[in-house]
Amino acid sequence: MKKILAAFLLSLTATSAFSQGISLSSGVLDYSDDNKRAGFLEATYTFSEAKSFNTKIGNFFPITGAMLTEDNAAMVYAGIKADYKIGNFVISPSFAPGYYDEGDGKDLGHAVEFKSQINLGWDLGPNSNAGLSYSHISNASLGDKNPGANNIAFTLFRQY
Repeated sequence: MKKILAAFLLSLTATSAFSQGISLSSGVLDYSDDNKRAGFLEATYTFSEAKSFNTKIGNFFPITGAMLTEDNAAMVYAGIKADYKIGNFVISPSFAPGYYDEGDGKDLGHAVEFKSQINLGWDLGPNSNAGLSYSHISNASLGDKNPGANNIAFTLFRQY
């Protein structure tokens, strides 16, 4: 757990100088598993426009973040996300590989896990939005087992 905390603090230090914004989320890890369901808190940094890259399907931003559950399971990750705006509605898909430590929580089968997420948000003004996020964490069959975890959360994003 100390390694997870150290990695998270390093990601805060490394990204704060270049970050575009922060998302704070609170939700339920593996809401579909009655035996290992757990509440979690998560923070994700989105890097600035200067660090983004354009593709035919949109502008992608680097992200880094960490999640901690009430059962002391933790994940640190880095990946990419995009934002698509339709009026005040924002759709933000993301993908991030990371390191997962089960703590006293759910055994996901491997230390390397992949987090796919979609956030559906609503602009609250020029610098923030609120929304619901759905994510799935899986090891892509790197381990002997791959139970995965389906997660849902309330998310606040603040740009600065």
